[in-house]
Amino acid sequence: MSLEGLHALPLACFALFPATFLLTYIWAVLLEHVEPDFPYISDAATYSPESCVFGQLINIGCVLLGVTMYIRHRQILELRCVYPLASSIKRLNDLSLWFGAFSCLGLSMVANFQETNVKYVHYTGAFMCFGLGTVYFWIQALVSHALQPVLRNLNVVYLRIALSVICTIFFVILLTTGIISHVYYHGKNPRKWYPNDGGWHFHVASTASEWVVAIAFCVYILSFTEDFRNLSLDHPKICLLQETVLIVPNEEVENETASGVESEDVLVIAK
Repeated sequence: MSLEGLHALPLACFALFPATFLLTYIWAVLLEHVEPDFPYISDAATYSPESCVFGQLINIGCVLLGVTMYIRHRQILELRCVYPLASSIKRLNDLSLWFGAFSCLGLSMVANFQETNVKYVHYTGAFMCFGLGTVYFWIQALVSHALQPVLRNLNVVYLRIALSVICTIFFVILLTTGIISHVYYHGKNPRKWYPNDGGWHFHVASTASEWVVAIAFCVYILSFTEDFRNLSLDHPKICLLQETVLIVPNEEVENETASGVESEDVLVIAK
């Protein structure tokens, strides 16, 4: 039995992540946990109850995103079995899966380790999410270009290259302006950053860059929709490795009548 409709996975990721970001932002503003002027995405999810909903929805999204990346990995492996593609594609494909997996892990860390509670774990997760995720996008853009004799969709390749460039540029801006803004900051609560707190313009540049990178991430994942439309996934095969007890009817045992064995089932141990 095959599982079809795999193109719904990138669509679900594209719908879930922006909806979570927007819902959390509106909720945090209404509760006055953040100011409406360009907070970080994770700043809007620092305090409960919005942080609880944010963490739960992002965890679900990480699972969907990881499955999407795995299916993309398997798709390229299947294409290599059918078409004479370069061996370097397999190496890039395997490498991208690792970068994608750690990017998903980083996103989960950002959602579950708030900056106010476990700051360094939160920052590590953010770097893994955006940094390794950008590397994943570049590798997939290269693989998509190498697959053009097969897929014949240059528009998608150009889109993925453009999104990779956007992610790279704004990720660098996010890091540099974020560090500079905290150097000049002399306020009391970074979740409520006002212009007179210092480093305001650098702060706005950093937070706006984070939103741009997040949106670019979602659009990139959405670009896998058409690639998945003609795919199906078979259920995994399960193999029993332990010893199994089989019940064999007594009439199937040789010479049972001659040996005087009564008509009872016989237990046979099989490996």
